[in-house]
Amino acid sequence: MSSLQEQFEAAVAESKSLPERPDNMTLLKMYGLYKQGSNGDVQGDRPGMTDFVARAKYDAWAAVKGKPQAEAQQEYIDIFNDLKA
Repeated sequence: MSSLQEQFEAAVAESKSLPERPDNMTLLKMYGLYKQGSNGDVQGDRPGMTDFVARAKYDAWAAVKGKPQAEAQQEYIDIFNDLKA
């Protein structure tokens, strides 16, 4: 069986070709888990009030702050597999 890192990278690559686009909340959750799984805890300043998209992405990443990278990767894979099924 491939490593968790390989499974995570494969899920990230395949997520771009899902047959149906997930809802925005699911996309934000996946984004937060992706960033946590690949970069670790959130970095930088929170974007301003006028940049809604960047602020939502930052908040999604900040919501999983402190979660171990391996756990974030596994959660991302689990969500992806549910969407793919």
